[in-house]
Amino acid sequence: MKYMIMMFGSAEGMMETADPEWVKEMIGFMIQIDKDLRDSGELVFNAGLADGSTAKLVKQTPDGVITTDGPYAESKESLIGYWVVDVASEERAVEICSSIVKYSQVVELRAIPDGPPEV
Repeated sequence: MKYMIMMFGSAEGMMETADPEWVKEMIGFMIQIDKDLRDSGELVFNAGLADGSTAKLVKQTPDGVITTDGPYAESKESLIGYWVVDVASEERAVEICSSIVKYSQVVELRAIPDGPPEV
């Protein structure tokens, strides 16, 4: 089953407030988990994202399309990186999330269905 694992936070805020040793540890962890997931054959795709302060929102309004500064969420934390994994079970996906959450207060896990829902 494929899952998307999403890590939330504020890269800009982290760099301003976090202990530099913790940042080095976190970067080392991210490099290692990417390698481990690649080596196990579970990694489909992953990416880190630029800080949410660089996001743009494109919205449809009654007056047409407008573009504003983002991110979508009204908070300092936003999606900062993600992994798409193909694992044997939801339990395995939760296990991966459990190792990531040390470096992000929130990790979201969502199943990726094989196609659209039946109608």
